[in-house]
Amino acid sequence: MEQHYKLFRVRELADNDEDFILTLAETFLEEVSVDAERLKVAVAEKNYQEAYQAAHKMKPTVDLFELGILDDLIEVQDWGKFTKTELDITDKLNIVISAVNNALAEIKTDFNL
Repeated sequence: MEQHYKLFRVRELADNDEDFILTLAETFLEEVSVDAERLKVAVAEKNYQEAYQAAHKMKPTVDLFELGILDDLIEVQDWGKFTKTELDITDKLNIVISAVNNALAEIKTDFNL
């Protein structure tokens, strides 16, 4: 439990309300999985604006669950925001997607979702 994510800030925000923590975990699963897929497609298609929007939307949740990839996600976001056509962002994207997938799988298991 909590290898690929941390609940410290979630518990703090929820004031240890287990129902609210479960709701936040469910929201993480629903939202972040969709946004991560959206981000992958946007980067693959070099859709800079879409990549920026998807990464920007993911930041608060990734930060709240402390996936440890916020700086990498910001680099992907900035790649899109500033249309950095000369930069290959694939490595940073792979770090983000891997961490998100690990957290998604672990949260599903930990919360029986």
